[in-house]
Amino acid sequence: MYSCVLYLYAFAVILASLFHSKARLMVKGQWNTFRTLRKDIRRGERYVWFHAASLGEFEQGRPLMERLRREHPEYKILLTFFSPSGYEVRKHYEGADVVCYLPFDTPGNVRSFLRLAHPCMAFFIKYEFWNNYLHACRRRGIPVYSVSSIFREGQVFFRWYGRCYSDVLHCVTHFFVQNEDSRELLARKGITNVTVAGDTRFDRVLDVCRQAKVLPLVQAFKGQSVVQVAGSTWPPDEDLLLSYFNARPGLKLVLAPHVVSEEHLREIEGRLSRPFVRYTQATPERVADADCLIIDCYGLLSSVYRYGEVAYVGGGFGVGIHNVPEAAVYGVPVLIGPNNEKFREAQDLLREGGCLEVADADAYGQVMDRLLSDEAFLRERGRIAGQYIAKNAGATDLIFRSVAF
Repeated sequence: MYSCVLYLYAFAVILASLFHSKARLMVKGQWNTFRTLRKDIRRGERYVWFHAASLGEFEQGRPLMERLRREHPEYKILLTFFSPSGYEVRKHYEGADVVCYLPFDTPGNVRSFLRLAHPCMAFFIKYEFWNNYLHACRRRGIPVYSVSSIFREGQVFFRWYGRCYSDVLHCVTHFFVQNEDSRELLARKGITNVTVAGDTRFDRVLDVCRQAKVLPLVQAFKGQSVVQVAGSTWPPDEDLLLSYFNARPGLKLVLAPHVVSEEHLREIEGRLSRPFVRYTQATPERVADADCLIIDCYGLLSSVYRYGEVAYVGGGFGVGIHNVPEAAVYGVPVLIGPNNEKFREAQDLLREGGCLEVADADAYGQVMDRLLSDEAFLRERGRIAGQYIAKNAGATDLIFRSVAF
């Protein structure tokens, strides 16, 4: 049944590729996978396979890959992605020896992939539980580790209709889960090869913070002003941000939209009543005269957050919030929208006070007014955010010490 569903899904994606650019990238990338493996996999070398669905999961696996590269250079690293939003951004990642798409989880693809890649062990990041791949790894004696995984009561594994599929969990050699709730849910399935390790993403954001780029243009834009950095924003987030910003002449805004397209950038610019400049068109003179700096390129956001007194992380009015730790690591309060219940770090920070939820424009205005007028409140919220990241670091070290490389 599972394989039949996968064949139907693969067929649907192929049909969608005729009209949808993202599906087209996926189909083309998967067709190239076996060619890439034949060309780049070196016989006689030992490959450790890391699989990440997309960019967020890649960032969670990255601390392990870089630690492995540093301490065990005798291993080669194979990195696979399922989503174009991960592969297309990181296809040239220098920390891996081979980067490619993971073909659909059909029996034929699985046999071909494992025959060509012949990994000596595998790390699947967070939610990735492909039934045929994992069963084939178990049959071939390939250890599989689930890293930064998190389980919830409503997931298919714990529903009556998911009993057959939940057998895939028994193919995992060891689970390194984010929290105690996940360990308890797995125990209900008779799975005890579990360690509560936390989330490797905290280690990653701390690394990024330590290595954050100095951005002279953003520095010149900031000057002595109070700056809010809003990252990974969508139109509903921008509704709040731009209305408030236009009416607050004492506040500067760095806006990094999730979708960087000419159409979206022009839409944002059309709603601004104060001077603005795009990052790629900026000069020191132009940014000094602007009140809003629009980040119209990728790869800078994690360093841009360092220049703000307040952060806003987008996605909370639709798809779900993006990377809260990426902002919180700089010790600034983080504002988010209401769609955040599936994000452990956001829930923790909301309880502790380093993160503040805004449900609508009125709530957003009240929170921003308080933060900008009460310096003690601003500093305390930021201190809590930074402290939370620091105390949750260490998962990478625990996992690395537990795996027999």
